[in-house]
Amino acid sequence: MTDLLARTLAGIGAPDAAARTAAAADRLDRMTTPPGSLGRVEDLAVTLAGIAGTCPPPLPEPAVVAVFAADHGVHAQGVSPWPQEVTAQMVANFAAGGAAVNAFARAVGATVQVVDVGVATPLAALPGVLHRRVADGTADLATGPALTRAQAQAAVEVGIATAHELVDAGHRCLLTGDMGIANTTAAALLICAFTGADPERATGRGTGIDDATLARKTAVVAAALARHRPDPADPIGVLAAFGGLEHAAIAGFVLGAAQRRVPVLLDGVNAGAGALGAAALSRASVAFCVAGHRSAEPGHRLALGHLGLDPLLDLGMRLGEGTGAVLALPLLVAAVRALHDVATFDDAGVTDAAHAEGRPEV
Repeated sequence: MTDLLARTLAGIGAPDAAARTAAAADRLDRMTTPPGSLGRVEDLAVTLAGIAGTCPPPLPEPAVVAVFAADHGVHAQGVSPWPQEVTAQMVANFAAGGAAVNAFARAVGATVQVVDVGVATPLAALPGVLHRRVADGTADLATGPALTRAQAQAAVEVGIATAHELVDAGHRCLLTGDMGIANTTAAALLICAFTGADPERATGRGTGIDDATLARKTAVVAAALARHRPDPADPIGVLAAFGGLEHAAIAGFVLGAAQRRVPVLLDGVNAGAGALGAAALSRASVAFCVAGHRSAEPGHRLALGHLGLDPLLDLGMRLGEGTGAVLALPLLVAAVRALHDVATFDDAGVTDAAHAEGRPEV
């Protein structure tokens, strides 16, 4: 284990219990809203106060979506109808501002930062793209390990370093994004390895594959599990066996955010797979995660269940890119705004029902 990963793991603590109590028992209970009337928005406010270690916490602004991009050797097994060069083409689309995540980010005031962790096609210099290549894509996990242990750890550290860079630049909320043709095959394998789920339950249609391709994809996942027999207690080994580089980078991104006590808003199935890797390295890191949405991919439900995260949205989405996380961002902002802006009963001169003794029933 290198110094960066070791220092990061050692620096991850628990959310601040005093700040959570201040948010829940003091501020929320005294606000001019009936107790519990804001439902899960109140829970979210408490979570964000604990992450920041203060109540009210800072607004989760500015926010940034880190779209980690990489390719997958398992594409050779026919698990996706899309050609592999689409990964590089979509990176160019992100840089030009033409992808769905760009549109959604503009709608909520977030920025998009693309990180090339291992796109197979060489990329020219593009605005808004960080080149942090670990390898030219992964090897074919159907015939051998997707990555070496050194590559897997290097990709985790790309994620850690990216989180640090973005926090140092002033960002107060980090969102996960991903791009990689065939990456839902690797995600399904990571989910199976870390949760013990069967391939049939964890493998989904990704970009909308037909029944025959889904059967082939599921068979590839089952055969790879049998070939590698990964040990979930060895998370770097699991990441090396199955990749992808973007999943390992997302794992590091979660760890880096947790160390810096900044909330990380997770997207869909690929983010869930990466977060499982982070949780295997440091279970404490999960407390700094918020699940933005539930993907239509079946493996995502399994990942969220294992992580103990309840998603904010469920819109039937399965695009990836960070789109579901971006759509959930306004809920985080609203939860913090409530703690900052909603008056207490004392401030507003409003009678608190909990202390209004003898008031007649209405």
